[in-house]
Amino acid sequence: MAKNSARDIEITAFATHQIITQPNPLRSVLRRVEDKDMDDPIGRAEQALAGLAGEFKDWMATEINRLSAAYVAIRHDGFSKDRRDELFRAAHDIKGDAATFGYPAAAGVAESLCRVIEHAPDLEKVPAELFTHHINAILAIVHENTKLDSISVSAELSRRLRKVADDYLADANRDRPEHLEVILAPSIAPAG
Repeated sequence: MAKNSARDIEITAFATHQIITQPNPLRSVLRRVEDKDMDDPIGRAEQALAGLAGEFKDWMATEINRLSAAYVAIRHDGFSKDRRDELFRAAHDIKGDAATFGYPAAAGVAESLCRVIEHAPDLEKVPAELFTHHINAILAIVHENTKLDSISVSAELSRRLRKVADDYLADANRDRPEHLEVILAPSIAPAG
């Protein structure tokens, strides 16, 4: 690529300032294509996603199996840093992948579970039912997602679990005001 010389630089002077414009070096590497040869990267991406759509259910099954296994290990052997981290990572991956895989309500429940794991002052004191309800909800949403009437039920389940989790976290952190602002922040997961 050739270096720009001083004569290639354009200077426009105004009373109070100057604008210096140098040539765009990318113009020399651009290739013009005819409209009939235009590439549609968004269209290609949508086609690729449509081709993978059949695999989404399998991928989601893998994710929920990982979440279930992490929780079974905790129920059997209690919380340790590694078991806690695995449960969090499994829930976090579901939170990130669920909407893409077609399970947006599962993303909301997984986010709520992540918040409990992240913000509870002592995970051993969190009622086991709170974990169990979150995990069972994710399992139910994934397994029943194909039924039209289940979509609104899933969204309502997600909202209610988030409310229960937030109420628990607000109470558990009442002596830790620095956590309350984060705990009471609105959800960032897509609405189901």
